[in-house]
Amino acid sequence: MTGTKVQSGLLIAGLALGLSGCVSSTDENIPLVSRFKSDEANLAQPKAEGQGFSLFKKANSDAAADASETPVASNPFKGMFKKDETADASSAQTASNPLKGMFKKSDADAAADESVSQNAGGTKFAALFKPKADDASLSVADRKAQKQAEARAKESAESIIISGLQSRRSILPNGSAYDQVADSVLAANSRAAESELRAARLRAVAASKNWLPSIGPSISLSSLGDLVANLIVEQVLFDNGRKKAEREYAKADVEVAAVNLSIDTNERVFTALGLYLTAQEAAEKADLSTTAFNDMSHFEYIMSERVRGGVSDRSDLVVLRQKLAEIRSDMASNQEARNAAFAELNAMSIGSLNGIRGLPDFNVNGLSSKPLAILLAEAEKERAVAEATMDRAGHLPGLKASGSTGTSGNSLGLNVTTDSLLNLGTGANLKAIEATKEGAQRLVAQAREDSNRRLRALEAQLSGAERQKGEARNLTSQSKKNLDLFQAQYKAGTRQVMDVVGVYETYARQQENAADLRFKAARLKLEIANEMGLLASGAEI
Repeated sequence: MTGTKVQSGLLIAGLALGLSGCVSSTDENIPLVSRFKSDEANLAQPKAEGQGFSLFKKANSDAAADASETPVASNPFKGMFKKDETADASSAQTASNPLKGMFKKSDADAAADESVSQNAGGTKFAALFKPKADDASLSVADRKAQKQAEARAKESAESIIISGLQSRRSILPNGSAYDQVADSVLAANSRAAESELRAARLRAVAASKNWLPSIGPSISLSSLGDLVANLIVEQVLFDNGRKKAEREYAKADVEVAAVNLSIDTNERVFTALGLYLTAQEAAEKADLSTTAFNDMSHFEYIMSERVRGGVSDRSDLVVLRQKLAEIRSDMASNQEARNAAFAELNAMSIGSLNGIRGLPDFNVNGLSSKPLAILLAEAEKERAVAEATMDRAGHLPGLKASGSTGTSGNSLGLNVTTDSLLNLGTGANLKAIEATKEGAQRLVAQAREDSNRRLRALEAQLSGAERQKGEARNLTSQSKKNLDLFQAQYKAGTRQVMDVVGVYETYARQQENAADLRFKAARLKLEIANEMGLLASGAEI
């Protein structure tokens, strides 16, 4: 019984001594996490330098001092749990951390883990705050561009109109003459409408923070000559939806600016392509006039020889020379028109476009995109509704909290105010504001009707131009056959020179008419694409 009590006393004394050693180690001002090894494999193992949660082992300096004083009593259980050292030599490392082998990683994972920054105790909290490798490698300009791209993506996600504009694709054939002209003029675009869009976006950013408190100084001079300076803080608590309407107005203003930019860009491309068509039409007519002039010169030579020989009347030669003068004049006019169109086109492009040729064709039937005029009306409607909501809130009382501090003392209170005082006409003003909202909705319906009317008219004109173009092509072919027949009859001696000249004039006129109809159809297609806003891709704009 006495031995049991002695053993119990020694056990309690040993536990107390071990706990005192653990507490004494905290006097060394060593962080708790630094008492463990920093490598991940031995994350929970105590250091060998005497630091940690050992119940009996102290720091080196204290252990040396205790060794001289109490060489045996420092650890009364030192020999109680001693094992055979030779038997346990092979498992010493495993016993120190029995879970070490269970979570062993590959060399690649270990190398990857070494790159993760950890604190002295091996915790992985530092890895949570480590910057991403991609962001760290980006330059200032790249990070700015990335932020702008993220802002544009967020803007597109929040606005149906802007997302619709960005998803539009140009209807012009890729790599065609139209596409080359469009790329050249867009590269030289001054983009005045883009400045308005940028300003609208900045106003929207400012409006998105209008719910935050407002702060500002108030400095005044009293009647006694004292300077009173206060710092005033105001926070709107209830404003009948005015702040929200301001944010909606700024958002709609961005949409209006974006649609205007798209309209401006499409108009620029349409103007450039119109000049290109004018130049190509003038060049083709100039080529036709040159061919006709050469053929008429041949007829004039034959007639002059017949007049010299006394076979034909001189009046026929005068008529032929008059026709040659007219053809020469038309040829010069067409060349001048071509040069003027290319000069204007080159002035609005980044480089010379004189070498571009061709008349590409594209299909404008079955287009499902919403016309830009309708998008503009819808954006303006949203802006008008937001503005009307702000006006309505200005006629109703609102609640705000305000406080000030300064030379006049501190104050804090609630204020009920209105932008405009109530009067007998307030009710009529509120009804007028509601009528404004209805009028904005009707403007959208009117814009939709006007756009549909223009599109149906252009489609009907295009259908007629396509039909007339086919007829002109057939008539030109028939005129060529008649000319060949008259020339054969002339060579056979059954036709006069003037008969062949008359048929040739009909053939030349049909060629010019076919060219007019072909370019007319091309212009109508461009007008339809411009009305739909499909002459430039939204992502490029």
